[in-house]
Amino acid sequence: MEQIMNYVKPELIVVAVVLYFIGLGFKKAQYFADKHIPAILGMLGVLLCALWVFANCPLSTYQEILMAVFTSIVQGLLVAGLSVYVNQLFKQAKKQE
Repeated sequence: MEQIMNYVKPELIVVAVVLYFIGLGFKKAQYFADKHIPAILGMLGVLLCALWVFANCPLSTYQEILMAVFTSIVQGLLVAGLSVYVNQLFKQAKKQE
């Protein structure tokens, strides 16, 4: 977990928390099959991170635009992975062996 945290921008940790609760909501509402929830959270993570990155970066050259897109995708997938990881930690802690 600590290794993942080294790569996630500190400002975007809150997105992982939001995705965790969105995932819980999807699971309770049973809108999607459980196997699709991580992929949906990944897409939402990229979208939310893109909003933050594009709002906070200067975008005057193609290089800056491509870097913002790359950062959005990487950060979105990392925070989605972090939220799914936390969910699995809670599930495994509740299991009785």
